[in-house]
Amino acid sequence: MQQTYALYMHKIPVGVMGASGYAGRELCALIHGHPALELAFATANSQSGTTMEVAGGARVPLIATEDAPLQKAALVFSSLPHGASATWVGRARDAGARVVDLSSDLRIGNGPAAAGIPYGLTEVRRDQVRDARVVANPGCYPTATLIGVLPLIEQGLMAPGATISVAAASGVTGAGLTPRLDLLFGEITENYRAYGVGNTHRHLNEMRALVTEVGGDVDLLFTPHLLPTARGILATITVPLVRPLTDAMAPWRDRFGAEPFIELSDAPPEVRHVNHRNVVRIHATMAAHVRTPTLLVFSAIDNLMKGAAGQAVQNANLMLGLDETLGLPR
Repeated sequence: MQQTYALYMHKIPVGVMGASGYAGRELCALIHGHPALELAFATANSQSGTTMEVAGGARVPLIATEDAPLQKAALVFSSLPHGASATWVGRARDAGARVVDLSSDLRIGNGPAAAGIPYGLTEVRRDQVRDARVVANPGCYPTATLIGVLPLIEQGLMAPGATISVAAASGVTGAGLTPRLDLLFGEITENYRAYGVGNTHRHLNEMRALVTEVGGDVDLLFTPHLLPTARGILATITVPLVRPLTDAMAPWRDRFGAEPFIELSDAPPEVRHVNHRNVVRIHATMAAHVRTPTLLVFSAIDNLMKGAAGQAVQNANLMLGLDETLGLPR
């Protein structure tokens, strides 16, 4: 039975590994403003021994990951790079902490290490997350895409073998902090381009795996694009249906209508509607002048909030017996 920290008389100590990246910084800021959590440690090997200021004005001392006092944390967030995180997740778990892993290492569809690890798309796997010792936080593109398609698959509205086409655009923080020529200001400003073309993006693994798990016999065609903005994702999803819908929003209203972090919109969402908020905003409409009944779904998130740090805190709240919405901007 997990301990419930209901009155917040004593804040719950949590740690962040990989705190100097975009998602790690966002985590530290959310923890700083959280009424029931306190930061026990934050690690960043490249900036060990320095202090980092985060949104809200908090100054966070950084230490090397090897020096992290894992035993002092009730829960650890791992925002370490893909391929490096799984080892440290194991160490934190062995030290007695629950863990939310923001890397792709333990996500569904990413190899045998992911077996038995709940996939932390909270609105879909809430019961598994609540009792978990380790949760794999979803990627940003999968969060926007899966909330946009799962109700259609679960309700049998797509024919077997149909293809879902996803064109999703993200701000440049989705690429991380590693310096790259193609991410310099002069390369991205006043520009817009596709990347990872050919249906090869690494996030496809977890999207396909969850679609299959809920019974979908469909193909995913996913093309990401780079927006000349810091943050935000807008996905335009084209879905062939077995029949037209007289109420295009009904599948999401039936599936997610009571969810605190899913907003159903009367018009296509914009990234400015969701930035700095832990929400998915959804709109859907039937396409005109096509022979096959086709639904256009628009899904917007903040890639650093609902696509990373915000969803991680949402999962941590559940794992620690807290109100799921605590400390999260809506």
